[in-house]
Amino acid sequence: MTALPETKSVDLSLENGWLTVWFNQPERRNPLTDDVVDDLEIILASVRDDRSVRGVTFRGRGGFFCAGGDLKSFNAIASGAREQAMRTSTRIGDILADLNALPQVTVAMIEGAAMAGGLGLACCCDVSVGMNDAKFAFSETRIGITPAQIARYVLQKCGYAVGRRLMLTAARFQGAEAATLGVLDLAVDSVEALEDAEHAIRSDVLGCAPGAVAACKELIVGMPQTPDDEKVIYAAENFSRCLQSDEGKEGVSSFIEKRKPSWHVEIDQ
Repeated sequence: MTALPETKSVDLSLENGWLTVWFNQPERRNPLTDDVVDDLEIILASVRDDRSVRGVTFRGRGGFFCAGGDLKSFNAIASGAREQAMRTSTRIGDILADLNALPQVTVAMIEGAAMAGGLGLACCCDVSVGMNDAKFAFSETRIGITPAQIARYVLQKCGYAVGRRLMLTAARFQGAEAATLGVLDLAVDSVEALEDAEHAIRSDVLGCAPGAVAACKELIVGMPQTPDDEKVIYAAENFSRCLQSDEGKEGVSSFIEKRKPSWHVEIDQ
């Protein structure tokens, strides 16, 4: 990526091929406003086909991850035409689908709280790391709505039984329990430990071939939707494309020659 996309309401930083997206309205607990959704759409489109970007981390300014949907906007839409509500929901659904299938590795770093759609966004990420004292809830039913567009990603992240209970009851829980439930992959005690965990993820990913990571994501997302009698061929085609690509040849050669492959990036500890 030669230049960062212009954004209206989130901050971006790029280091060693890793993009960090900062939600930047801490005075409002970083809601998913229309401007934020616009920015996410631009960011995902900008990085999707750019293999120089190896990963994307989402994080919130002010020690708060994301409060979810913008209730001020929802209040106006509630009295409007049904078509407007449909457009709003469909748009965020499209953004979440794009994030879920993004070819790069995605990480959610959660401090403070992740609520409703903000927690749903984290469930779309490949890895979620949070603080033990962070607060979580799929809180939609408490305000008379449903976790409509995030539901499939919640079930994907923590399983049907757990996801069903958490969404139906809008139960509140904290980081340590979130890790036990599968909502988080790792819960830590300090901001330093949070950043160390994300650094370790970056280090691992930067040792992996970016094209192979993209193909692996395609496999992960596509396999459940592939009919059982087509799964073997689907996987074989995915594997053979990678093996016979320039990356595949370089990876096998580097292993045999006992050297680092061309895509390997070392980052400071």
